Amino acid sequence: MRTGSNGRAIVLGGSMAGILAARVLAESYAQVLVVDRDTVLGVDTPRRGTPHTAHAHGLHARGHLILEELFPGITDELRAVGVPTGDLGEMRWFFNGRRILPARTGLISVTAPRPVLECHVRNRVAALPAVTFLQEHDVLDLVASADKERIVGVRVQPRGVDGVPVTLDADLVVDATGRGSRTPAWLEQLGYDRPAEDRVKIGLAYTTRRYRTRPEWFDGVQSINPVASPAHPRGAFFGQIGRDTCILSLTGILGDHPPTDPEGFLEFTRSLPVPDVYEAVRDGEPLDDPVSFRFPASVRRRYERLSRFPDRLLVVGDAVCSFNPVYGQGMSVAALQAMTLRRHLRAGPTPQPLRFLADVARAIDVPWEISAGGDLDFPQVQGRRSLKVRVGNAYLARFQFAATRDARCTDAFMRVAGLMDPPQALMRPAMAVRVLRHAVRRPAPGPHWLDRPTGQDRPTRSGQVAP
Repeated sequence: MRTGSNGRAIVLGGSMAGILAARVLAESYAQVLVVDRDTVLGVDTPRRGTPHTAHAHGLHARGHLILEELFPGITDELRAVGVPTGDLGEMRWFFNGRRILPARTGLISVTAPRPVLECHVRNRVAALPAVTFLQEHDVLDLVASADKERIVGVRVQPRGVDGVPVTLDADLVVDATGRGSRTPAWLEQLGYDRPAEDRVKIGLAYTTRRYRTRPEWFDGVQSINPVASPAHPRGAFFGQIGRDTCILSLTGILGDHPPTDPEGFLEFTRSLPVPDVYEAVRDGEPLDDPVSFRFPASVRRRYERLSRFPDRLLVVGDAVCSFNPVYGQGMSVAALQAMTLRRHLRAGPTPQPLRFLADVARAIDVPWEISAGGDLDFPQVQGRRSLKVRVGNAYLARFQFAATRDARCTDAFMRVAGLMDPPQALMRPAMAVRVLRHAVRRPAPGPHWLDRPTGQDRPTRSGQVAP
């Protein structure tokens, strides 16, 4: 890695987007200071500022490849401490109440607990000579030049009653403070426009509980994922996260939220469209009580559409765009943005903000199309349904049905879900022929397992049917 010599960069926020930004900034800056409101070094459990990290997360395909490039050997490092890794296409996936066929895609998914993954990455970043962390400090505001044309520092304050504000000079400031970013308000205070926002209100809640794993639950697969659909809007992610620990995150939308009392949690699990998860955990050994996290809306801030923006300020991660987490895109998109930042830094030590934000917007376009478009397939979700969205969702329902019959479709679908290929890859002529061979019309959803008559054939773990 090259050693930087271009002054000091300050990163606001020490979660994944911030530490990945710090990693690439250390190639161009002599000093990189990461500021966070919490204690973050050595922390591998959920903390105050990141309550969402208690729930199921996955680092999929494109994000995994980028992390391995930035931190060579990190996959083996994680495996050595018991973090499960596996092929994205060989998990047990259910869409519209039907299991798609498994496929060996060659795309790696890492299902570490989010705080554990961040801890390993953060330790790697903290070991870089240029990087230091300023923990337990609140960010108060930005410091601008007299003409307000550029950012020259930040004001921070140690947490606690006796904390005295301090001004930190900077040659570049990167906001990675997440959904609660105050950059829109700071811009307004400096005389700039706030960015427009795109919102898709999904009213999602996760409720999560950990269990001691039994080998027979997963039968050789990494996770079991009944994904929510319009016909079956309750979903779950049930996966291994350690040598003897697994996690169950239940999902519900538009106010239909999974309960946090143990009896209600189990009953919600029973209401999933397939029995696999319920039959595993109904007699399982819980390791904790259920906890819930609410995600009201996906939000995309359109910084790239602004005509003016102060120099020496960049915005990354959820501070730009926070996605519905059921799609598992957040960490991978943060990794894509880090590589965008690296390209701009290699062109010059101080990226031009609007050019950078335009490139970040391009990195966001595809995952936003996938997640926001998918959410709009739910009739109750409010939002503009363009012809592209309507046609795309109608085709995707056919595609997912085809994947229950053709593993090549599973492979193609996982390449798109893993952000390796664009959604248009699913509509290439050869693939469309495969899809339409199985589903000329939009298929009816699979029946809920509780609605099947007693004795009716039901899916086995292999995806076939048996009496």
